[in-house]
Parts: sequence; C-alpha cells; structure tokens
Amino acid sequence: MSEATDRRASGARGADLARLVAIVPVRTLEGSKSRLGGSLDAEERQDLVRLLLERTIAAARLVPEVASVLVVSPDPEILGLAAAHGAEVLEQRGDGLNEGLDEAVGHASSHGATAVLVLAADLPSISDTSIGEIVASAAAAATTSRAIVVVVPDRHGRGTNALLLSPPDAIAFAFGIDSRIAHQAAARAAGALSLEVDGPLSLDLDLPEDLTLAEERGLLDPAHGG
Repeated sequence: MSEATDRRASGARGADLARLVAIVPVRTLEGSKSRLGGSLDAEERQDLVRLLLERTIAAARLVPEVASVLVVSPDPEILGLAAAHGAEVLEQRGDGLNEGLDEAVGHASSHGATAVLVLAADLPSISDTSIGEIVASAAAAATTSRAIVVVVPDRHGRGTNALLLSPPDAIAFAFGIDSRIAHQAAARAAGALSLEVDGPLSLDLDLPEDLTLAEERGLLDPAHGG
C-alpha cells in the first residue's frame, strides 16, 4: 500500500481551506510540449513552458486564500526558475505525473496544508481571478463533515486542468486519459462532495489547435496577465 493510500485510509475528514497550497507539476524542459512540434521548434516550446510557468506562479501568489505555491519537477532548471519567481520547490524523485503529485501532497501536508489546488502549467488564461473562482466555489460548498473535490475539466470534457482537494489526500490522483471521469468517480467512492467548475481554465495547450486558439485570443503575449 502506498503512502498516499495509507493517508487516505486513515479515516474520513471534512474539508478545511484554512491553509491552501497551490501545486504546479512541471516535467522537464527538454522535450516539453512535444505534441506542439509541428507548430513550434524545441526552443520555442521551452520558451512557452517558461512563460506559462511564470504566469501560473504569479497568478497563484496573488490569490489571498493561497498560502503558498509549490512547484514539483525533476528538472533543476524548472526548479530554479520557479524559486526565482517566489515559489517553493520540490525535486520529484519518482516517475510520472501522479507520483510527483503524491510527493508534493506529502510535502505540503507535512508543512500544515489542509487543502491543495493542483494547477496544470499550460493554461494560457490563468489569472488570480480564475483561480479565485475555484477557491470561492469550494469555500461556498465546503463542510467539516465531508471531504471536497473540485474538478476543472479541459475544453474537451475529458481531462482535468485543475483539481482542488481538501483534505489534500481526499482521493488518489488519476491524471491521464479521461482523468475528469476518474477523479469524479474517486470522489464518489470516497464519499466526498464533488463539484465541477467551468471557465477560462478549460483551455490548455496540448495540441496545435489549442495553440492556434490561444494565439487568436491574444493569450500568448508575454505582457498578457491571464
């Protein structure tokens, strides 16, 4: 049984947003956003990753309810960039996105986190307002008798672009194919209150058509605040 499973099996707990930590998982710069290779060369893709990471950290730090921003990555360059922009950093030891998030939740929980908000690092519309809407939705519905899971789906209705959990280990992470359904099913199985929040964060940059849409909306200008 994994550490994350052990924590979830320790007993049901209600939601508590008193100390909310935003977690931003990022893979390595090398080979980043390879599915955009037909539209951007390697250097352009790396520049895009840096831009969106900086924007994500800045937006999350502006949200009053977010106590801290934690970036988890196996890439020292990513960690250095994140630290330079005011984020806490955690070097990922295991393989895979879900494993990295488990490590981040363990770290955040050991430092007093009562809730976590996982934010994908490729959301061109991210802003303090869009993050604040997720937090406000959770706060309005939260009770001390049930855990809460808030899912922000991608624009195709299959993936998960943001995920708020309180307690931080309310469900197991299931990022990957059809993660929206998997996270909602896990919430039901855990007896947690499950919410879905739509909005600007439904656009992520996975495919060339996503990039085109973001460019049409003027979201990739470095001066754009999200």
